[in-house]
Amino acid sequence: MADPQRAPLHDPPLSPRLKLAGLWASLMFCYVYGDYFGLYVPGKLGGMLAGRMAPLGAVTQGVLLGTSTMMAIPALMVCAVLLLPAALARWSSVLLGLAYTAIMLMTMAGAWQFYIFLGVIEVLLSLGIVWAAWRWPRRGPATP
Repeated sequence: MADPQRAPLHDPPLSPRLKLAGLWASLMFCYVYGDYFGLYVPGKLGGMLAGRMAPLGAVTQGVLLGTSTMMAIPALMVCAVLLLPAALARWSSVLLGLAYTAIMLMTMAGAWQFYIFLGVIEVLLSLGIVWAAWRWPRRGPATP
């Protein structure tokens, strides 16, 4: 008699929506930790107390709104890829994934090692988002 504990595990395919939600969530965790650990960089808190946000300059309501918007979009994409129609979820993931890849590449120059480490992971995750969205399966032709 075959031992059920030795049988291969069943690994059903994941829906593209779940893949994308997981990738967006992982990306957000890396963003949060990168920003949090960045607070330990010498001089960072002094700049914050002086009302400056490198490299954006003086902190204003507009700067804070802009950076909040930039960080809210990936967080909202975790939910959006689950709720939006497939075509919209796919294209928004492709376009925003490319945009956030570019943003990360621009912010990594001259950064501390921890930030570059997380930045490389973020670039890989955002490119993974683009790849997973691009490869979203299509429905086969209708059969009579």
